[in-house]
Amino acid sequence: MTVPTSLTQATYNGANRALLLATLAFSACFSVWTLYAVMGITLRQQLALSATEYGILLAAPILTGAIFRLPMGMLADSFSARKLWLLQMLAVIPALLLLPFADSFSSYLLLGFWFGISGVSFSLGVRYVSQWFASSRQGRALGLFGIGNAGVAITFVLVPFAIEYAGWQWVGPIYGAGMLVISLLFALLAPAEPILQESWINKKKLKQLYKDARIWRFSLYYYFVFGSFLALLLWLPQYYMQAYSMNEQQAMAFTLFFAATSSMVRALGGWFADRYGGRAVNWSVFWVCIVCLFFLSYPPTTLVIHGLEKDVHLEISINVWWFTLLIFIIGVAQGFGRASVYKVIHDYYPNHMGSVGGFVAAIGALGGCTLPILFGVAQDVLGIVTGCFMILYGVLAMCMITMFFANQAAQYQQKLAAARSDNFLLDDRDALNCEDK
Repeated sequence: MTVPTSLTQATYNGANRALLLATLAFSACFSVWTLYAVMGITLRQQLALSATEYGILLAAPILTGAIFRLPMGMLADSFSARKLWLLQMLAVIPALLLLPFADSFSSYLLLGFWFGISGVSFSLGVRYVSQWFASSRQGRALGLFGIGNAGVAITFVLVPFAIEYAGWQWVGPIYGAGMLVISLLFALLAPAEPILQESWINKKKLKQLYKDARIWRFSLYYYFVFGSFLALLLWLPQYYMQAYSMNEQQAMAFTLFFAATSSMVRALGGWFADRYGGRAVNWSVFWVCIVCLFFLSYPPTTLVIHGLEKDVHLEISINVWWFTLLIFIIGVAQGFGRASVYKVIHDYYPNHMGSVGGFVAAIGALGGCTLPILFGVAQDVLGIVTGCFMILYGVLAMCMITMFFANQAAQYQQKLAAARSDNFLLDDRDALNCEDK
């Protein structure tokens, strides 16, 4: 059915089925997108990679997903997001089947770039899901869809299981077969969109749209709430192994806890955004995270206080349980933030969820690409294991400063509009008329 694109005030029949299939497909795509989060640990040992090279390896699939999120989101505003999504899922299968034949750093990078296109599934899914639900239910619907981030749990569970019982060479083919099954289910069961815009992309309108400062601010916020989440789930396994001398299985279990809880609370974050407003949720999220990052950024330190009779040695460090608690709080806050950002986007751009949502998602995914590299550089240059959290602290401080001044400007405009409505101030046309008289 084709109807004019407008702000949706009703929820269409089949919305829940569409949401279920979209979440399932997004989970599968996200598990492929983050495949190197688990494989990377073994590859780092096999290929003798430095921290910077390891960061580049983790970033390879994320980069492709980030780059293609915007153009695919733009296409989804004019063509069927469902059909584009199906083509995307089928396109990653050959790369997964070729994975057993990779034997060098460059070959793993190349295949990572290829199957990284699974990352565009978020842009397509946001456009697909948002067309089914009324505006008042967008936060919850997109929050439930975002639970697909928990697809990373599939990777953390399935990859070690496949390696132990089938062998390293079967990881790629198993994932390829799984993606084929999901593609068939999506093709057969996912309903066609109720709203489909048949016109070609209006390039002039898009240029005007991307000049809007709000879109860039939302992108910066998403760079933190999603980009840092993605970077952390890629980086945490080796962090646990380095900082707390864990084995690989223990590090995976702790990282899985972070990723799963952060993903599952996204639906709750969408409900809060519907009820209290996306901006209020975002601001609260930032304050919670910056307090936690302050403690996480402090490296293990030993102080020597020279007393009158003896020296006092004072050690400052965070043990593994306090560290996990702080990471858990950050993950939950980020889950709320990811949902609230897209609630705000839908409030401002309901008819451009593909293009605007794709742009914001692309910038957020770039966080998952650039931050692991910066983490590796910080570790190689500074030699401090907590350098990654120092970088996140700086990124978040920039987000909070930007949001503060944006809110101040918005409040000023509201007060100015209220004053003009009460005839306290004259607008420009009234002033000109008074001068003519």
